[in-house]
Amino acid sequence: MTKPKIKIAIAGATGRMGRMLIEAILLSPNLELVGALEHTNAPQIGEDAGAFLGKKTGISITADVALGIRQADCLIDFTRPDGTLHHLTFALQAGVKMVIGTTGFSEEQLATISAATKKIAIVMAPNMSIGVNATLKILTEATRLLSNGYDIEISEAHHRHKVDAPSGTALKMGEVIATALGKKLADVAVYAREGHTGERKLGSIGFSTMRGGDIVGDHSVFFIGEGERIEISHHSTSRQSYAQGALRAAQFLQTQTFGLFNMQDVLGI
Repeated sequence: MTKPKIKIAIAGATGRMGRMLIEAILLSPNLELVGALEHTNAPQIGEDAGAFLGKKTGISITADVALGIRQADCLIDFTRPDGTLHHLTFALQAGVKMVIGTTGFSEEQLATISAATKKIAIVMAPNMSIGVNATLKILTEATRLLSNGYDIEISEAHHRHKVDAPSGTALKMGEVIATALGKKLADVAVYAREGHTGERKLGSIGFSTMRGGDIVGDHSVFFIGEGERIEISHHSTSRQSYAQGALRAAQFLQTQTFGLFNMQDVLGI
């Protein structure tokens, strides 16, 4: 007996990630596109969600969230914090699960998402790439091995349109490293250096950020000792890896009723 397709709605359907997700869904035999959301003033409202590919899907891009997720099993959202929280309200009402790849949430917004997971299942991760999540696992082990005698610095680079810094992925790397050290990132993170900063504080984790052009996402962690430097890096050359990870997360959610999950849960790491 053929399994029914998982019905997916996409928020931010005309953005870079939205289009990548729509294309991936249309190529998947196990998934079905049932909704495409955009903000009220988007010029593509009313267009077919597959128009950018020259395909007709029968799904019109809409700003009506309730309508857009009406048939969905899962809503995938890579928009911005305020938009994601707006969509979450409707997902809660409709009992629609969510995959959230948005970054830059405030503590209050994160608390709202956490409360929602008492009623619906959500996968939330700053980076859906399978490679990035494998890198996080590697960083845990590397930190344990290099916890003494090495200074730790995290560098990240993204395209000129990214609005938050450091990136959610860089912060997640910092959290993973801090946890492996038995510390809280907030207690050891250094996000900016300027002027007479004094010597580097022992045990701190430094961050540096670059923005420019069309860089999809580069992340490197440096363990810097006396006479040697270890670098662990991940470079994204396409958003395809994020899209595939998000769709894998949507499939994972089909076996979950409620709760908050991350990509480590999805991948069984």
